[in-house]
Amino acid sequence: MREEPSVSREIQTLEQQLEARDPDVRLMVQVRSDTAGAFEALVERYQKRLVGILFHMVGSREEAEDLCQEVFLRIYRARKGYRPRAKFATWLFTIANNLALNHLRRKGRNASVSLGGASGSQPIAPVAKGLEGREGTPSAQMRQTELSDLVKEALATLNEDQKMAVLLNKFEEMSYAEIGDVMGRSPAAIKSLLARARNQLREQLEPYLLTGQRGPVGM
Repeated sequence: MREEPSVSREIQTLEQQLEARDPDVRLMVQVRSDTAGAFEALVERYQKRLVGILFHMVGSREEAEDLCQEVFLRIYRARKGYRPRAKFATWLFTIANNLALNHLRRKGRNASVSLGGASGSQPIAPVAKGLEGREGTPSAQMRQTELSDLVKEALATLNEDQKMAVLLNKFEEMSYAEIGDVMGRSPAAIKSLLARARNQLREQLEPYLLTGQRGPVGM
């Protein structure tokens, strides 16, 4: 079915606006045109970040790397039909989210979250930001390590949707609308999802923050 001229012009205008605002969209347009080195540059920009997010979701470095390769393979195969409709990162993490969820469903289990435990993964700091003591002192470093471990355990109690929303919000600094595009939900639904996740994390972490003593997690 042919597009109406006015609709076609609107789409073209949107694409031009996205190219102007998002350097990764411009890079993907170069990939579409088979510009030498463009795809490699795109992989370089996102590979570590993507493996980090996927690692947190599936709990295995090896599985995360395999899924990351599959994401980029799908992007490369789809390059000729690429038409920017949103930020490039939104498209990439939509593919990653769908692959991770399908992977977990196939395995029939909930993968445990492990943050900051492997080379190339994202640090725990964004989640625990503002909760540590004075930096640099041995006691503060010990407290930060203990807090990081506790945050890992607390994050493991979240469901997959909550984990992905928290990771995209904290590590990729995506807005509610952008996360909603990735997860196929409205901004209001994402705001509610994140609020529940934060409340759950707060409930798990508050006893430690108040007393300095580790309590049971996930009970």
